[in-house]
Amino acid sequence: SLGKQYKEIIVVAIDNGADKRFKEYSPYDMEKYGKGEGDQYVDFLAKTLKPYIDKHYRTKKGEKNTFVAGSSMGGLISFYAILKYPKVFGGAGVFSPAFWITPQLKNSDPAKAKKVKGRIYFYAGQQESETMVSDMLNVFEQMHQHSKAKMKTVIRAEGKHNEATWRKEFPLFYKWLVQ
Repeated sequence: SLGKQYKEIIVVAIDNGADKRFKEYSPYDMEKYGKGEGDQYVDFLAKTLKPYIDKHYRTKKGEKNTFVAGSSMGGLISFYAILKYPKVFGGAGVFSPAFWITPQLKNSDPAKAKKVKGRIYFYAGQQESETMVSDMLNVFEQMHQHSKAKMKTVIRAEGKHNEATWRKEFPLFYKWLVQ
């Protein structure tokens, strides 16, 4: 339960290609998984899907009312989306981001980071991989140096790399996002 009344939102859930999700959600080519298609994916979100939703549903347009969120590879691509399209996405939920797969995102481009003025919620659990928390904190610190974005990091001792954990965290992200 969210407690006090929060504004209503439209959630658009996008299915992934299961075994192809590494390619779909990585903006960079990977030795193990092949050519990254993440640029095309975020282009689709910003240039095709969002305009379609705005046209067919009663939405509040603009980045202050448009957010992207995901977990694992979805967390990674959500972070990339707000970097690439800071004027489209005003907030990102970056849950258990798989930064290990794309070392390039561990070193945020200061010029791109500077353009992000929205809100970013970073979450990781201590029961995940050895480097999950440290990778996420490293990215947070770099963003903090170059961006005026409002950011929050949450690290839960009991947090695991699974849907049940992310399902519990999502309402807390949403409360923080709209406060």
